[in-house]
Amino acid sequence: MATVNRWLRPEVYPLFASVGVAVGICGMQLVRNITTNPEVRVTKENRAAGVLDNHKEGEKYAEHGLRKFLRNRPPQIMPSINNFFSDPN
Repeated sequence: MATVNRWLRPEVYPLFASVGVAVGICGMQLVRNITTNPEVRVTKENRAAGVLDNHKEGEKYAEHGLRKFLRNRPPQIMPSINNFFSDPN
């Protein structure tokens, strides 16, 4: 019990949360690559097929929903705060 109290203090919760988010993002990307990437072939039969000309599938993978959503947005994380501090008016 002393070891648990030593490592689970309130000041380390943000560290656990940030590491948990990073591990979650990595896991989601790995699952996305395994399931939808046309270049990744998990089964032996698919690997034996060699190089495939699947341009339509590759285009679908590269132009995913998040990229389509962010395409016409300004490349800023917080545009209202940036405009507040950068505009001279």
